Amino acid sequence: MELDAEPAARLGRAELEELLELRGRELLRQLFQDHLELRRLREELAVAAHPAAVTGADGVTRRAVETGHQRLLATIFGTVTVGRCAWRAQGRRNVYPADAALRLPRLRHSHGLQRLAALEAVRGSFDQATEAIGRRCGQVVGKRQVELLTVAAAADIDAFSQAMTPQPSTDATVLVVSVDGKGVVVRPEALREATLKAAQAKGPGPYRTRLASGEKQGRKRMATLGVVYDAEPAPAAPTTSSVSPPPLPRAAAASAAAGSVPTRKPSG
Repeated sequence: MELDAEPAARLGRAELEELLELRGRELLRQLFQDHLELRRLREELAVAAHPAAVTGADGVTRRAVETGHQRLLATIFGTVTVGRCAWRAQGRRNVYPADAALRLPRLRHSHGLQRLAALEAVRGSFDQATEAIGRRCGQVVGKRQVELLTVAAAADIDAFSQAMTPQPSTDATVLVVSVDGKGVVVRPEALREATLKAAQAKGPGPYRTRLASGEKQGRKRMATLGVVYDAEPAPAAPTTSSVSPPPLPRAAAASAAAGSVPTRKPSG
């Protein structure tokens, strides 16, 4: 349905919004497809003008070139067709330089779709992830593919965990222990027994944010956080001195605070 057609004028807000979402996604997919077609045409023209051999990862040089090879690519905008030239050698797998230039994945689904599948899968079930991807991208991936893409995304977790494992510290490493506490207001049933009895004995009373010195409201428990970590000792700068200067005498300190420096009277 065209937006300038008569039926479009009778659409409500919800129907018009849904139509624009679908047409907008198709527009983005077509832009992607047109760019791929432009790349295919440029590659074929370059091969026709200056044919050159290509050496694959196996070290074998391929001199025969064949056009018209295609593969499908499922993206977040929809499925597109990638056309490219194939360099061939007898008994060897074809080499596609265009695939390397586009950094295409080995399988059908794009890296953007793989990332989306992994993000949606961790939020709920695979059924919910498939539905969420379908709402955003259309029917580009099924539940089984979402499962496989999620498993593939977690393939490097073991290696990452091993790389993040802390190494044993040396004798020169400083071990730092830091502990801090803060009183947090909790519900009455979460108070400790002694605090609860004190709060019940005191009664509800007026709510005050500021208490007198030594007064306790009986509404808090102590939240304690402890942290242990190692750190490399930082050498002191040459200009930094760890020795504090001796304190001034009381009279000199008072005069310095007033903005004057006392002078010593000459003897005799």
